[in-house]
Amino acid sequence: MSDTLIAEIADGIYRLSTFVADVGPTGFTFNQFLIDDDEPLLFHTGQRMLFDSVSEAIATIVPIDTLRWITFGHVEADECGSMNQFLAAAPRAEVAHGGIGCMVSLNDLADRPPVPLENGQVLELGTHRVRHIDTPHVPHGWEARVLFEETTKTLLCGDLLTQLGQGPALTSNDVLAAAAQAEDVFGASCLTPTTAPTIRTLADLDPSTLAVMHGSSVTGDCSGALRGLADDYERRLHSSTAAA
Repeated sequence: MSDTLIAEIADGIYRLSTFVADVGPTGFTFNQFLIDDDEPLLFHTGQRMLFDSVSEAIATIVPIDTLRWITFGHVEADECGSMNQFLAAAPRAEVAHGGIGCMVSLNDLADRPPVPLENGQVLELGTHRVRHIDTPHVPHGWEARVLFEETTKTLLCGDLLTQLGQGPALTSNDVLAAAAQAEDVFGASCLTPTTAPTIRTLADLDPSTLAVMHGSSVTGDCSGALRGLADDYERRLHSSTAAA
């Protein structure tokens, strides 16, 4: 039986969560998101070591060989480590990413040629519409991006609002303190003059759900959560430059 837990966090959008106890001080969740539609889309693949567990979870929702799109926020093992295993298991699947990610890494790493997306380009999955949004260096990586599912207003936001431990699949509680704690522990985010403004543009999308890669996904005042996160990064940037 798969160790990956499944929860529907928005209509047709499933969170596939695997808890790894020995990462960080209190363990860490690695979350993938599956959009069940005519052209099923997977956001994050997980590391190669998670392929069996994640693919077993997916198979309870859709046949693994029907996957159409393999996507992720940036090129990192927990985001795309089992990319080629999924490509092998799903013969019609293609990796779709921003042009920078394809040019710098994925044209070489992916076993099938990836599909480069322009900023704002939409993938029509059936009833769901997924918009690609470039977010260079937010939270990290030149090729970083997010996806916005327009029908349910779900922002697949990757490492933004990362939390330690294992919380509920979906929460309306304030997660800003938990996200600040995770940033204190890992220091994973790029602090640049564009970090906070980029996150505020995502808040302007007025999402209804934030699909978070590490920790609980968020519902309720999602724009407020993103603006609070932007404020925290802005304070961190000003503090670091003042100390320099």
